[in-house]
This record gives sequence, structure tokens and C-alpha cells, in this order.
Amino acid sequence: MSIPLSISWSEGQLVILDQQKLPHEIEYVTLETLEDVFDAIFTLKVRGAPAIGIAAAYGLALSAVRHETEDLETFFHLVQKDAEYLGSSRPTAVNLVWALQRLASVVRNAGSVDAAKQLLAEEAVRIHEEDEASCRQIGAYGLELLEGKKRVMTICNAGSIATAKYGTALAPFHLGAEIGREFEVYACETRPVFQGSRLTVWELQQSGVNVTLITDSMAAHTIEAKEVEAIIVGADRIAANGDTANKIGTLNLAILANAYNIPFYVAAPSSTFDVSIGSGAEIPIEERKPEEITHFAGEPVAPLGTKVFNPAFDVAPARLITAIITEKGIIKPEYEKNIPAALGAYTGKGAHS
Repeated sequence: MSIPLSISWSEGQLVILDQQKLPHEIEYVTLETLEDVFDAIFTLKVRGAPAIGIAAAYGLALSAVRHETEDLETFFHLVQKDAEYLGSSRPTAVNLVWALQRLASVVRNAGSVDAAKQLLAEEAVRIHEEDEASCRQIGAYGLELLEGKKRVMTICNAGSIATAKYGTALAPFHLGAEIGREFEVYACETRPVFQGSRLTVWELQQSGVNVTLITDSMAAHTIEAKEVEAIIVGADRIAANGDTANKIGTLNLAILANAYNIPFYVAAPSSTFDVSIGSGAEIPIEERKPEEITHFAGEPVAPLGTKVFNPAFDVAPARLITAIITEKGIIKPEYEKNIPAALGAYTGKGAHS
């Protein structure tokens, strides 16, 4: 049993696990151009907020190599244009723009175009390495919060293939498997594109974690019938007040956790916080194509011309969140005060979106 990985970088070559093909095909794809990376992010070949940021960082470095100008200002302009293009691929995940801004900032320290290209590649690698260390620490803090608890529910995929390694919400389960601590994980299928059934179940099985699949609409009954003791989810963006955007269906679980009086935990790295926005009301919610709902396996399951509302995310209000688990520690209410205190200088660096 081993923890699966979704992104690798070696000698300037970017390879990703095509998550569209899971769980039936395990296929790794080499991304060679900026357009390849944009398409991989947009079509969910690579997904999960941290992994999106990592892939975008490498994409910017890949594209920069192909800019042939020797003029630094022209090069900076081209890099910024590339960053804006990649940033438009998934508007909700704050890690995407955060990573691109970080690279665009670093490149300003270069004394030549060649040096700038080298700095971009080095910073992308640094982001990748930092995320793996961050996820491991999140997992360790998650294990602390889950001490004495065995039956846990999650939604979507906030695991190793959504990050550099270990994941965020799934990190305690992967770490638990490594040290012999057992969990019973109930994974919501996560309609409409089944990240829970296709990805989370497959990933946890690879690590040897005891996982059971349920449909999203079974969550309430499962909490009661199986005596679920906690819910843990990932995040795509966390506002200054703790409001958290995550995959659609997360809000349902937050409400259920409150109703059943069990803890509702959010696990996310520092890069997922966006202190430039005061609340979840300001988080842009991506809407995806109607066919994700009107069709299944390419076949229509709704009448022709059916109107569709297909938001990819929802926002769990801070009042329903028991704690937010980061690599810098466990943050508890009151979030408006405790988020800046816990993250310190990180949040003082400015907006991420």
C-alpha cells in the first residue's frame, strides 16, 4: 500500500496523473505548453486547490522558457500575461492565483531573462516541496483533533492527489495508516462529477484505509445509523471571517454536523486563506456546464432543454465550523481575531485574489 501522487517535475518536465481517468485507468500525462496546463486545470485532469496552484506554477515556468526575448521588461510583461491566462482557468481556488502571484513577484528579482527563467522554476519547486511539508503537518494536527474518534465523514477529494502529498482533509487518514491508527471513513460520492467515489475512495484504498462510499443524499442517515463522530473537509478559499468555500455539498454537511452536534473541521494550508475578503459572500462561485447534471456517461438523463443550476462550490459559514486545521496550527473561533493571530505575517502579505 502506498500514497498516490498526482504531480511530478523532473528536469523541466511536468507530468500529472489524469484524474479524469480514475479509478479505472491510471494514466500519467506530460504537459508541455501553457495551453496544456490551462486545459488540465479547467477540465479537472488536475484538481484540488493546492495541486492546481502547484501545476499552475510549473505551467508558468514551462511557458517562460519559450519566451525568446532578452529584454527583461518585455519578459515580465509576457510572464504576467501568462499568469492572467492561467488564473482564469478556475476562479474559486485561491491557491491558483496565489501561486502565480508568488512566481510573478519572485521573477522581479532577476538581473537577466535567463536568471528569471531559473528563478521561476526554482520557486515552483519550492511551492511543491512546501505543500508536501504543509500537508504532513496538517495531518498531524488533524490526528490530534480526531483523537478518540474513529468514524469520520468527508466529501469531494482533499487528499494526496489534490495536493503535493498526504492531502488536507484526508491527511490524518494517510498518516494514520502509516502509524497503524485505524479509521472508518464515509466518503460522499460528490455529485455531479463524483470526486468522492472516483478519487477519494480509490486514493484511500491505495493507502489501506477502511473507506465506505455513500451517495450525498445518504449523509444524514449515515451519520445517525453509523454513529459518525466527526466530519472533515478541505477548502478552496477561506475568507477573513472563516467562511469557507468548498465543493458543492459541503454546506449540507456543515448543517448536519451542527444538527447532530458533532465537530465539523476544515483542513487547509495557509495559501487557501484570502484575507482580502471579509466574508464568504465575496467569494466567486464557479458555475459549470449543464451537461454535468443533464447527462450521465454521455447519455441524457433529463428532458431536452431542461434549465440547470450547477454551482461547483458552496460556502460553509464560520459559525458552523468547529476548527480550521492549518500547517501553522489549529484555529478555533473567533476566526476574525484568531486567523491573523495564527497565520501571522503570512496573512499580512496582501490579497491572494
